[in-house]
Amino acid sequence: MLTAPQFSSDGLIGVRSRIESAAGRAGRDPGSVRLLAVSKQQPEAAIRVLAAAGQQEFGENYLQEAVAKIDALRDLPLAWHFIGQLQANKTRQVAERFQCVHTVDRARIAERLSAQRPHYAPPLEVLIQVKLADEATKGGVSPGDLPALASAVAGLPRLNLRGLMCIPPDSRTEDEQRRPFRQLRELLATLNAAGHGLDTLSMGMSNDLEAAVLEGATLVRVGTAVFGPRPGSAAG
Repeated sequence: MLTAPQFSSDGLIGVRSRIESAAGRAGRDPGSVRLLAVSKQQPEAAIRVLAAAGQQEFGENYLQEAVAKIDALRDLPLAWHFIGQLQANKTRQVAERFQCVHTVDRARIAERLSAQRPHYAPPLEVLIQVKLADEATKGGVSPGDLPALASAVAGLPRLNLRGLMCIPPDSRTEDEQRRPFRQLRELLATLNAAGHGLDTLSMGMSNDLEAAVLEGATLVRVGTAVFGPRPGSAAG
């Protein structure tokens, strides 16, 4: 496992520089792009180093691991995002412990999150995950079913629908990477034209964040480029 003396904020600095450069290419304010540091399988000590460097938003995929970190790091003013696939039997802890969920893809999950969000907490921010390619290992609602789901989620009292999220297929060139991100941006624009006031596009990771920023990402989810490889792994 990494320990604090072995870990630095160099990766965070590098990713911030990449975001700033991509935003400049797009003619955007770098401040319009938030960085979500994906901390799955990373130690608490590494998160503390990044928090000391000003990073406050962290994304977790695995609920049991995430809850342990949230408890251990409760002395820090961090915002936690759940970015893993969400099963119905796990919605209560997600609704109680997280500030944002990126992977809502069906009405039943949204209804449970709304019902289980504590009354004393602000509405849970949610993003709808959209499936832009036929990949069995990835979740998401189809573009055709998105409008109905967005309307259903927007009507739930303890949720605040903020926008859309996607995990596109791997692509080699920037032009190829930009296509699904452009599609997600256009889907968001269509929902807004129908009366939704959505402002978040969660898209882009370590290998394609530039393409995502060029296509309007407001939140990039970056793990490996921030933290380095996960402990015990050659890649992340």
